[in-house]
Amino acid sequence: MGYFVLSSSRELLSWSCITSFTESLIAKLRNPLKRREVLKWSGLLATTPFLKYTSVRAEESQHIVEFELTAKESVQNLAGPEYPDTRLWLYNDRLGGPFIKARQGDLLQVRFRNQLPVPSTIHWHGIRNVNAMDGVAGLTQDPVPPGGEFTYTVPLEDAGTYWYHAHTMAWEQVARGLYGPLIVQGSDDIEVDQELVLILDDWRLDEKAQIDEASFRNMHDWSHNGRLGSWFTVNGRLQPQFPVSGGSRLRLRLINAANARVLRLKLEGAQGTVIALDGYPCEPFPLEEHGLELATAQRMDVLVDAGPDTFKLQEVSTNQTLTAAFFVPDATTRFSFPRPALRLPKVSLPSLDLQQARRIPIHMQGGAMGNLREVTYQGENISLREAAQQYQKVWAFNGQVMQSTTRIADINLGEWVALELWNDTAWPHAMHLHGHHFWIERKGTILSQKRDTYLMDPGEQARLLFVADNPGLWLFHCHTLEHHVSGMGGVFSVS
Repeated sequence: MGYFVLSSSRELLSWSCITSFTESLIAKLRNPLKRREVLKWSGLLATTPFLKYTSVRAEESQHIVEFELTAKESVQNLAGPEYPDTRLWLYNDRLGGPFIKARQGDLLQVRFRNQLPVPSTIHWHGIRNVNAMDGVAGLTQDPVPPGGEFTYTVPLEDAGTYWYHAHTMAWEQVARGLYGPLIVQGSDDIEVDQELVLILDDWRLDEKAQIDEASFRNMHDWSHNGRLGSWFTVNGRLQPQFPVSGGSRLRLRLINAANARVLRLKLEGAQGTVIALDGYPCEPFPLEEHGLELATAQRMDVLVDAGPDTFKLQEVSTNQTLTAAFFVPDATTRFSFPRPALRLPKVSLPSLDLQQARRIPIHMQGGAMGNLREVTYQGENISLREAAQQYQKVWAFNGQVMQSTTRIADINLGEWVALELWNDTAWPHAMHLHGHHFWIERKGTILSQKRDTYLMDPGEQARLLFVADNPGLWLFHCHTLEHHVSGMGGVFSVS
């Protein structure tokens, strides 16, 4: 089979509740200025495992965007016409996912139907959501059974590039294709001539171009760098060509939907300026020639002024350069060069006395080639070998194997928090915080970037700074999905 093959420095890899709260409470949950008024509900929020709203009504001036998503088995051609169709799990039979588009301030209502043979839920990644709508099975809702339905009502407070994906056995369901892009447009978005949403993924296929199901519980993957694929697609296609107008200004919205692959992206034949990371504006910087990292679940918005010639998006994370997509200008020329200089808003850093922040140390340990020998799991001290062999658990926070219901800390509503992370493992970890966004402090400097997912390199120490302004039970985990299921993820209670 004609796989795209990449090699790396470490290994040779194949590529290619409640029934309802009152409506006034719900409105207050959306309004940060009124959230202190819900403190009287803190005991309820902290002790109720599943918070369920039968309905969340929009304010009179609020626009409701309605959408339907059906998860089902599907057959699509993934590997190309010379290969048989691939059996997948998709939303609405759409390879690369249905495109959901809304505006900042809208209320998104999604009727989810599960026609899979297994339970499932949907997480709205990067959205500062109402906790009951976060989609984490076993924490914020019961999993939706086969044949069941659930309606998600999601307030869209922030403009930006986001995505949605399965959050029940995500390590398998995302790998089978259950995800899609969610774009929230803002009134002050930079004016461009054309927007392109590119959702990037690698797939592990067997010689018959089918999902390699036998490797889903592969402990080598779980204890090393996660499930790395053999075929690389953009919007579900191999090396697609996108028509653009010569001389136009483009906004590329890039989303890494892979289970584990840390992408390194560059442009060939054009120059790009990064203007947003994980949906939030950042200080603009060039998409460097050697490539910019995009960890799993992260997003990046890039402005490109198209010239008269074809240019390419390339993936260069290994010693082999792969063309991910082509951008082909037509005969139309919209503007002459040089284009007007960009006028981008300045990113303001938070005013914070870091000495007053609530410090929560998180020592990340485990995995292959690590220094962890013993862990606490389900209240017992056992060897890491026993945890791996009997329970498929190989990662820990502060010596404890975490699960999606394991409490890391209880945080007061409105409190500044500093998560003091130390990646004491041999592998990178894409750390994702649900329901909030954070600033990153490295080596005493706060980066001019606000994110919801941050890639921790092996040995790195960093602090993630955020205001705990969203009440509920929020998951914090590695978005290398195999790392999460095998121990690297727990819960913060904000009340």
